[in-house]
Amino acid sequence: MSSVMANPALAPAPGGSGFLDKERTIAAPGFSRWLVPPCALAIHLCIGMAYGFSVFWLPLSKALGIKEAIACPKDAGFLTELFTTHCDWKISTLGWMYTLFFVFLGCAAAIWGGWLERAGPRKAGVVSALCWCGGMVLSAIGIQLHQFWLMILGSGVIGGIGLGLGYISPVSTLIKWFPDRRGMATGMAIMGFGGGAMIGSPLAAELMKHFAGPTDVGVMPTFLVMAALYFVFMMGGALGYRVPPSGWKPAGWTPKATQANAMITQRHVHVKKVWGIPQFWLVWMALCMNVSAGIGVIGMASPMLQEVFGGSLIGVPQRFADLDKAQLAAIAGVAAGFAALLSLFNIAGRFFWASLSDKLGRKLTYVVFFVLGGLLYASVPGSAMAGSKLLFVAAFCIILSMYGGGFATVPAYLADLFGTQMVGAIHGRLLTAWATAGILGPVVVNYMREYQLGMGIPREQVYNQTMFILVGMLVVGLLCNLMVRPVADKWFMSDAELAEEKRLAHERSLATDTGMAGTATAAASSPLLVLAAWAAVGIPLAWGVWRTLLSAAKFFH
Repeated sequence: MSSVMANPALAPAPGGSGFLDKERTIAAPGFSRWLVPPCALAIHLCIGMAYGFSVFWLPLSKALGIKEAIACPKDAGFLTELFTTHCDWKISTLGWMYTLFFVFLGCAAAIWGGWLERAGPRKAGVVSALCWCGGMVLSAIGIQLHQFWLMILGSGVIGGIGLGLGYISPVSTLIKWFPDRRGMATGMAIMGFGGGAMIGSPLAAELMKHFAGPTDVGVMPTFLVMAALYFVFMMGGALGYRVPPSGWKPAGWTPKATQANAMITQRHVHVKKVWGIPQFWLVWMALCMNVSAGIGVIGMASPMLQEVFGGSLIGVPQRFADLDKAQLAAIAGVAAGFAALLSLFNIAGRFFWASLSDKLGRKLTYVVFFVLGGLLYASVPGSAMAGSKLLFVAAFCIILSMYGGGFATVPAYLADLFGTQMVGAIHGRLLTAWATAGILGPVVVNYMREYQLGMGIPREQVYNQTMFILVGMLVVGLLCNLMVRPVADKWFMSDAELAEEKRLAHERSLATDTGMAGTATAAASSPLLVLAAWAAVGIPLAWGVWRTLLSAAKFFH
């Protein structure tokens, strides 16, 4: 990514008071907009490792005992585990880091989204890199000292803030560079967040295997190495960001008349007003319901497959409860392949559905999510009862593609409704729906499972009622989405308010500050530079996909 800085076409516009200031990131004539998505991917592929942190739980649960965990006293509570140096942490305790990731992601995006719009993506990306990687270093110190509170503070809190800033840093910039392909542009970046664990999880496993020894499980040095690698990639992405000058548009492209699609506005809403706009809350609820249903089954996908199909996964006609230890280990390997397959559809869906939304429109795309998703969830009990693994797995693969697609499509949905001036900040506030869904979805699935097991219902049937509850969530989301209408005129900024916001955001007009009198007509950035930027993120992503395919192949065997 650092090669981006060497190209004359990328020279910053004059007048900035500091290297990280937004004024210094305004693209010069000849800049290729296709250099921006790799920068976004460089950041998202790193912070996306948040999804893969569970790879650390088992070794960390034996950090002191190495071979076997040293159990804490039975009366030891969570506060004891925060500060203890004499016994190992439980996996359930370690899972709080995962919860905090997404709570602080949503909070940070909501709190600092407005600042990001004015500070620009470069400064936000640098802060994100410092928080995410610095948090991993602090967690490594916590592992070395066996102080869980340092891990909570490092990765959970500081890292979670880095997640939020990194996640929304490219949204507004990409939408402004790709007004003709909003969905595709945001889909490319947010695809990276879903793909981060595909690279990070196998990399972490290899590093832990390398560093592990008779007295060390290898997690602490793994954190340090990954923090260093991530810092290089994230800084490269942050420093490579450029924003288009105000008034820029792709050569030969003209915006469609508002009358042709009333759902796409050419005006702009200020972020401070969105809490009071009905359309914001309708989209908030639509995203929350889509994510709640999807995230609820992600964490339970592996045990669900094992408990529903039992020994039939390995050709043994026995229920899950009747299998011996060796058979349970065998079906766990098959289920791991199923989880890998779901992750591939999660990633692919982010790009596929977001790109398709450019053709279908955002509202219709969400209708497809809710209607098709509802039908698929409702079909799961039937396919399970019939013993059809193919239909069961196909349903969840498509469901997970739409789960990812919902994340990737919603930034473009917001830009259509509220304009592009502050879409990054508005998107940040919308991500509170994700934080809510991260609690709601797993609670519904996990507690319904425990409740039905307590009622004596066989394991292979405990998910049936849950599927219909998730269908109900999607019906709520569908109704909210159908109620979305164009935003009323009273919510949009006046010309004077918009001019003031552009001044505060340090924007400069196309003709005045870049010397271009119309659309971008200067020679494009070097094709080799564009190719190098894509290779820098494409090669690690391809490696991650390959490793995931190898894991998914276990399911078909």
